[in-house]
Amino acid sequence: MSSGFTLEELAATIAERARDGDPATSHTARLLSKGVARCAKKFGEEAVEAALAAVAEDDEALIAEAGDVLYHLLVMLQARGVSLQDVVDGLAARTGQSGLEEKAARRADDGG
Repeated sequence: MSSGFTLEELAATIAERARDGDPATSHTARLLSKGVARCAKKFGEEAVEAALAAVAEDDEALIAEAGDVLYHLLVMLQARGVSLQDVVDGLAARTGQSGLEEKAARRADDGG
């Protein structure tokens, strides 16, 4: 059953907190006030926790950690000025090729 909640709504809330939030009362505003590096570090920590929950086969923990990963990804994107729509558009541009083709193209672009 769908809750009606969307990642777009979460991204909009994060953008609002970035614009109008008080770091003294908003966790999101506080994270963003610490800069991109802190937001990226927090995202990485949450990603590791999600991976560990998956390996432990703990679905409840994985669901919670996956939510943290999505939230912190959106905060990190906001800190860099990259929108969720930018990411969606990037994914859409890659849907016409297989993942293996896409990886090979990236390696070629990197000279490797």
